[in-house]
Amino acid sequence: MTTLALGPQWLDPDQLISTFGLIGILVIVFAESGLLIGFFLPGDSLLFTAGLLVAAHRYLTQPLWLLCLLVVIAAALGDQAGYLFGRKVGPALFRRPDSRLFKQENVEKAGAFFDTYGPRSLVLARFVPVVRTFTPIVAGVSAMHYRTFVLFNLIGAALWGTGVVLLGYFLGQIAFVSAHIELILVAIVALSVLPLAAGYLSARHRGQRTR
Repeated sequence: MTTLALGPQWLDPDQLISTFGLIGILVIVFAESGLLIGFFLPGDSLLFTAGLLVAAHRYLTQPLWLLCLLVVIAAALGDQAGYLFGRKVGPALFRRPDSRLFKQENVEKAGAFFDTYGPRSLVLARFVPVVRTFTPIVAGVSAMHYRTFVLFNLIGAALWGTGVVLLGYFLGQIAFVSAHIELILVAIVALSVLPLAAGYLSARHRGQRTR
């Protein structure tokens, strides 16, 4: 199996899984789900590749149901960490200066996403890179009711964690997908950033109309 490196070689999903196995998957899912430094990690392509590798019986020896369960738990705990961080840091997060690993525009995007969709943003953001990292933090900053947060957090983690892995698992058994895995990974990344692009274009259009 060959994969297309959509970033640095060390972020290649196949290489990450072959090197760190299940533990690496869970650590990355946790970090990308709610830690400020995790926004650049390849969550979607990593889980899709994990499903492919389980289907191919490569690197991952755990049963599919266990992989899905552990991914959901790691994703939910990551969101939990992000929420608690947001509650603790509060408005100071929006005054934090930009750095190599932190950009105010990422918080602003997540904030706009949260304002538009409310609690549902915790589910929808799961399928949008970068936004899924910062949305639970913004939920904490906004002091979302904790029970509401937990409910939507679990729903989003379950849909994303099981959905993307199962997609990779079942598609991985199709000869065409296995032969064109590079294009499939590119398509997954492209589809996952479409909501961001649509939101940007919509906001730009509204801004032009306002001016």
